[in-house]
Amino acid sequence: MPVDTAVARPAPTRLQTFGKRLFSTVLLWTVVLGALFSGNQIIADLAVLIVLNVISVFGLMEFCDMLEKRGQPCFRAYAIITGSVFITASWLAETGFFFTGASPLVVSLAFSGPIVVGLFVRRLFWADMQNGLAAVGGTLLGLVYVPWLLVFLMGVYFHSATQGAWWLLYFILVTKSSDMGAYAIGSLIGRHKMIPRISPGKTWEGFCGAIVVSTGISLVFAHFAQDKLAGITVVHAIVLGFVLSVGAVVGDLIESLFKRESGMKDSGAYFPGIGGILDLVDSLLFNAPIMFVFLVWLNATR
Repeated sequence: MPVDTAVARPAPTRLQTFGKRLFSTVLLWTVVLGALFSGNQIIADLAVLIVLNVISVFGLMEFCDMLEKRGQPCFRAYAIITGSVFITASWLAETGFFFTGASPLVVSLAFSGPIVVGLFVRRLFWADMQNGLAAVGGTLLGLVYVPWLLVFLMGVYFHSATQGAWWLLYFILVTKSSDMGAYAIGSLIGRHKMIPRISPGKTWEGFCGAIVVSTGISLVFAHFAQDKLAGITVVHAIVLGFVLSVGAVVGDLIESLFKRESGMKDSGAYFPGIGGILDLVDSLLFNAPIMFVFLVWLNATR
């Protein structure tokens, strides 16, 4: 009888997992920012459209996977298609390629209404008479969590014709440095669990590390790129560093809660070895409205 000599591979350590995800995050945003700073406005704008649509498609696929793992139905195809329609319509309004003269906000509202109404119509053609509320609710939550929040990320880029890419770079660096600070400090001196029922690995020491590192990156970047970030002050940099670091941790906890409820370790397996796309962008999704509101306020007070 043949003997099975296969040896099970050891599970990756937290450091290995973090390293892979950090590498993927850096690679993803290096490509994106390389396009944004290419000097060609058309290439830069198209990069925003393509990347946000890719995140939306895979993010919604992963979100629907989590729902279905819990035994909760959703309208997967409807979510993916309308999510991309919503992002593309907002992009067309922002660039002026279509809907010329219309406010991007008005265009977003004009498309979000029919998308919600269409979701109810989609329910009419679904034969299941027991799970309709769950399917509609889950699909709507996915549309809000992924494409709707992504449009705020688009707003950060398009809020300025000349400095949008710099503000987007600042936003990504400050937000993602929270992850690095939390991991580094938490691994070194983390002793007190933060919310173990949601994420056993997170500690209060790591949380403090996230705040310190994000605020430090915010101050350094704002100092050396002050001419690229019109209107930013030291006080703004400190407050934004603090708020975005806290928002990043909360955003990560929310996504961890979704995964824990569905019994999943990673949000998806479409990108082997690095987890899911939501694992890479959860903090950015949560922080995008915060950053956009700050920029609207800054423009209004200048």
